[in-house]
Amino acid sequence: MEGNSSDLECGARDMNGLSLNSYSSGLQAQLQRDLDRQHLLSDRPRTGVYENVISEGVEGVEHQERYERLLRRAQVEDLTEVSGIGCLYQSGVDRLGRPVIVFCGKWFPAQNIDLEKALLYLIKLLDPIVKGDYVISYFHTLTSTNNYPSLHWLREVYSVLPYKYKKNLKAFYIVHPTFWTKMMTWWFTTFMAPAIKAKVHSLPGVEHLYSAITKDQLEIPAYITEYDMATNGLHYFNPVPTAS
Repeated sequence: MEGNSSDLECGARDMNGLSLNSYSSGLQAQLQRDLDRQHLLSDRPRTGVYENVISEGVEGVEHQERYERLLRRAQVEDLTEVSGIGCLYQSGVDRLGRPVIVFCGKWFPAQNIDLEKALLYLIKLLDPIVKGDYVISYFHTLTSTNNYPSLHWLREVYSVLPYKYKKNLKAFYIVHPTFWTKMMTWWFTTFMAPAIKAKVHSLPGVEHLYSAITKDQLEIPAYITEYDMATNGLHYFNPVPTAS
């Protein structure tokens, strides 16, 4: 987990001044269930190689068929309910020419949106992009508990998306992180997606992104830049171009 003991001490208050006690309790319960499940799996007797290959092959085919069904639905259904919110979109390319996907957490009404349509819109937007390398910039700026999706839904989304989404994701930036994002990042990359652990980067301010994405290629809402200036000031970071 990123951060040190000071992060944990201020966790109950949350860096955005939110009360996360109830959400943290649910997260802790989920973590314990995942630990127990991991322990049970490690003690499970191993089956033969042939049985494993057959099982994984059948599951792989079923997984691909399910994704293709969702993709077909995404291409024909009316998803303006989600696209009109403007919380997820492509914004230019990074310094290496890779598409940049922006997700604004504050604009995602997790408790008042059709999450199935949200998944379909995600697939519709990303399917043509993830055939090659891409990066995601998630802005946690001024989010509240109303913007937090359930752990169950996050698990469902990750399980639905095929391997190319994980393989071609080259960086996942979390801007203005809080205790909640650090807990979620640790849980997610530990139990669900250890392969992308090294690709996740928590950044305290927008200007840190400019090392990887030039300013003219990053289109973000005004509330994010206003919050960033109020919190960090002006010209607080001198970006050095990187190839991450």
